[in-house]
Amino acid sequence: MDIQTIILAAGKGSRMKSQLPKVLHQIAGKPLVQHVINSCQTLGATHSHLVIGHGGDLVRETVKGGRIELTFAEQIEQLGTGHAVKMALPGLKSNSPTLILYGDVPLTHHQTLRELVELHNNNPSGIALMTCHFKDATGYGRIVRDDDLKVVGIVEHKDASEQQKLINEINTGILCCNSDQLTKWISQLSNNNAQGEYYLTDIIAMAVEDGEKVETVQPDNLYEIEGINTLRQLADLERVWQRELANQLMDGGVTFRDPNRFDLRGSLTCEENVVIDVNCVIEGHVNLLQGAKIGANVCLKDCTIGPNTVIKPNSLIEDTVIEDECSVGPFARLRPGTVMKSDSHVGNFVEVKKSIIGKGSKAGHLSYIGDCEVGKNVNIGAGTITCNYDGANKHKTIIEDDAFIGSDSQLVAPVRIGKGATVGAGTTVTSDVSAESLTISRVKQKQIESWERPQKKK
Repeated sequence: MDIQTIILAAGKGSRMKSQLPKVLHQIAGKPLVQHVINSCQTLGATHSHLVIGHGGDLVRETVKGGRIELTFAEQIEQLGTGHAVKMALPGLKSNSPTLILYGDVPLTHHQTLRELVELHNNNPSGIALMTCHFKDATGYGRIVRDDDLKVVGIVEHKDASEQQKLINEINTGILCCNSDQLTKWISQLSNNNAQGEYYLTDIIAMAVEDGEKVETVQPDNLYEIEGINTLRQLADLERVWQRELANQLMDGGVTFRDPNRFDLRGSLTCEENVVIDVNCVIEGHVNLLQGAKIGANVCLKDCTIGPNTVIKPNSLIEDTVIEDECSVGPFARLRPGTVMKSDSHVGNFVEVKKSIIGKGSKAGHLSYIGDCEVGKNVNIGAGTITCNYDGANKHKTIIEDDAFIGSDSQLVAPVRIGKGATVGAGTTVTSDVSAESLTISRVKQKQIESWERPQKKK
C-alpha cells in the first residue's frame, strides 16, 4: 500500500533570529526538513506534500525528493497546524495511509515511523499517534485517557485544567491516518480555543466521537521527537545526533579518542581498526579502510583512505583516493583529483591538486604539486613548485620514476623530467630533462669581502 506524507514546513521560526527559514537550518550538514524527507524515503513513502510559507521559494529550491515525488502547498496565513494540513489536502491520494510530520522535527527514525504506519494498518479507519512521556511536560499538549486508558483527546497546555497539567504523556504531533478520514475531520475543525487557531490535535476527539480507535506508539529515543525553535536547541540536538552517529560507528569497531568531538556531515563507512582523533569533520561520502588513522582537526570530504594510512593533524583532503601505507600531513591539503599510490608520502604544508603521486614517492614539505604525474620512488624537495598555470590554461608536468627534485625548484609546465634524472636545488626547469641527467640553473655565486650592512638613518 502506498504511504504518503504531509510535512509541515511553513513556520518562520522567529526565535531563531535568522533570515533563513527555520526548516533550512542544518543538522549534520543537511537541512532539518531534508532529514524528514530522507526518513520518508527510507520508509518507502511514494509522495511527500510539503506545506511551505516563510521562505517557501528557497525551500522549494533547496530540498531534494530522491525517489519520493515532492509537491508543495503554500500556507499564506499561519492559522495553526490543522489549517496547515488543510492546505495539503487537495494533493492527497484518496483512501491512502497518510503520515503527518514536521519539518523542524528532523530525527525521527524511519523504523519508528514504520511502527506507526503498521499500527495504523491494523486499524485503518482510526488514528495511530506517537506520544512520549516527559517528567516536565510544560508547554506540551497532554494525552487524555479514560478509566480504561483509551485515548479520548488531546488538550493543549494553554487550554488544560490544573488536573490535566499533571499528565506527563505528551503529544508529539506525529500521526498516521487514512487520507479520507483526515479530510473529513479537518473540515470539522474549529478555532474556538485560547490561541484562536485550528488545532490538528482536535481530530483525536473527533475520531473517538466517531467510534474509531486512537492507538499510540512511543519512540525509543527522546531526540526523535525533539523540535527546533531556537539556535540553542539546534546546537544541542546537533551534539546529541553526532554522539548517536559516533555510537553507531563505535559499535562497528571504530575507535574515537573522544566521540563527543566528532562531526559527520555526510556518510562514512569504516572497516576494522580505524582510529579517529578529536575534532574531525567528515563531509560527502568517505571510506576509511582497515587500520586507517585520522589525526586531530582533519577534514575529509568525498575521499577514500587506504589500509594503514595515517592522516596527520590539521590536514584537508577532498575528492582524493589514497592507497595503503601512505602518510599525509600534518597541515597538508589534497585537492580534488589527487591519487596517492601505496607507500607514498605528502608532508607538512604540501598542496596537491589533480595529480598522481606514485608508489613510494615523497613530497616532504612546503611544495605545490598541480596537474602532475609523479612516478615511483620520486623525491620532491622542499619548496618545489609545479608552475602549471600560464594565466589562461593549465599544463601538465610529468616526473618519471626515481627522479630527484632538489629543494626550491620550479618546474614550468608543460615539462617532463626523465627517469632517474636529478634537478639541482634552486633550479628553474623550462624544458624537458633527459633520463639519468643532472639539470641545474643558478646564478654564479659571488662573495664581497668586508661588506658593510646598510645602517638605519637617524
